[in-house]
Amino acid sequence: MDGTETQKPGDEAPPGTPGSGENLCRRCGGSGKIGAETCPDCSGTGKVTTGVGGG
Repeated sequence: MDGTETQKPGDEAPPGTPGSGENLCRRCGGSGKIGAETCPDCSGTGKVTTGVGGG
């Protein structure tokens, strides 16, 4: 992380949060697009920050 990443609507946590990691966006399947439009959950990156599994 270079400190310039911002939280996207589909993120469960801000980038760099302990216990989280980068994952493919479930809404667009990692393509960054839904049809011809930019995916609103990942802001077109195809990636979101989600919690990492644990007990």
